Amino acid sequence: MIREDRETFHLNGRNRRPPRDPINALLSFLYALLLSDCVAGAEGVGLDPQMGFLHALRPGRPALGLDLMEELRSFIAERLALTLINRRQITAKHFVARPGGAIYLNDDGRKEAIVAYQKRKQEEITHPVLEQKTPVGLIPHVQARLLARVLRGDLESYVPFLAR
Repeated sequence: MIREDRETFHLNGRNRRPPRDPINALLSFLYALLLSDCVAGAEGVGLDPQMGFLHALRPGRPALGLDLMEELRSFIAERLALTLINRRQITAKHFVARPGGAIYLNDDGRKEAIVAYQKRKQEEITHPVLEQKTPVGLIPHVQARLLARVLRGDLESYVPFLAR
């Protein structure tokens, strides 16, 4: 799926803490932005983002935020990473190598990724459950609200977000 600069953005699996190649550095950064939105979505509907279902409960780890992020990561973060690479909005010059083999986005790379992420959040899609136009940026909140309704007994089952 990577059509531009395959040498720089060669993916040999996922690695993190720290990321060891540019594509993993970009994915880690976009996942952090998405996780922040998922945690805010959970908190916004009165759910504790630390108490999840899929991810282990650990101090300081937003398990519910990570749970909500699972269904959104490919639609929001991974598609955006591919778009940024294939449109050459993010290139090799946007990364810096740190001691120990870590690779991170530099200031310009982070700015480019944040601007693109914010633009992506403004795009509208038809939400499959609500069947109405919804900005991509509100999907974490909508999914958190659907989950809260299930937990409170207002809905029978949770319907995950599936992009069409």
